[in-house]
Amino acid sequence: MRRSSSLDGVINVLKPPGMTSSDVVVRLRRILNTRKIGHTGTLDPEVTGVLPICVGKATRLAEYITNQGKSYRCEMIFGITTDTQDASGEILHKEPAQVSAEDFQRLIPQYLGSIRQIPPMFSAVKHQGKRLYELARQGLEVERTSREIHIDHLQLMEWIAGEYPKAIFEVDCSKGTYIRTLCHDMGQTLGCGAHMSALIRLRSGPFHIQESLSLETIQNFMEQDDYSFLIPYIQVLDLPRVSLSPQRALAFRNGLSTAKSQIEVGAEIGEGCEVQVFSEGNFLGIGIWREQALCPYKVF
Repeated sequence: MRRSSSLDGVINVLKPPGMTSSDVVVRLRRILNTRKIGHTGTLDPEVTGVLPICVGKATRLAEYITNQGKSYRCEMIFGITTDTQDASGEILHKEPAQVSAEDFQRLIPQYLGSIRQIPPMFSAVKHQGKRLYELARQGLEVERTSREIHIDHLQLMEWIAGEYPKAIFEVDCSKGTYIRTLCHDMGQTLGCGAHMSALIRLRSGPFHIQESLSLETIQNFMEQDDYSFLIPYIQVLDLPRVSLSPQRALAFRNGLSTAKSQIEVGAEIGEGCEVQVFSEGNFLGIGIWREQALCPYKVF
């Protein structure tokens, strides 16, 4: 087996239902025989789909991967609300809903762009040092501050009519978006209530479900001493890029700033923007523009 210290990169994992994100990390820690491993954002146990896992040096990139946009396919049911806003919770209200696909289509424009969302009580958001779900399990409800999120795209894929109609839709959104809260809020707007009944994450940043790998497939790769499932960490950030000469890359690595005039190739990037910087070698650094110079922030 390959030495654990040489495993560096990101794995596009297809998370199965019934496992927490932490369960996936524990399983992969055994498969890869390494301890330096972490996920890039929690998926609820019943949610399936893309879960990027960082290994070795790539664990330092987890925060940047987590901050990238997400895409989901969701099924929601109208006329039924639950205390968790999804199918795992206790039913709070149930009444046949008189809504149509046309009603849903007319609703979509209200939920595009920047909107505000109140995190659900059953979430990992902290309140006075405690997770909200811990308070919710005690039967408590506290006031939560709304957060700004961004919905880039929302499209109805299928409508299933009935006493309790179902909508299957796809959504592209920012980090921190609760899809079950989106379902709840849309149900409230239509006046009939709703909850999320199923969810698949189709994309997280540059990672797509079509290229994701099951845990069993990853184990098979390892048994064959094939490490092609590891994506080099220099490829995984969806940030603007500039190119430095080997000399300036060495200076950057040693903590020196680089003036715009010394950058060989690059896009027009405004002051204060984070950029991904790389040279021809296996070098990666995160820099911030300050006073017309690229200043090192993190070097990998």
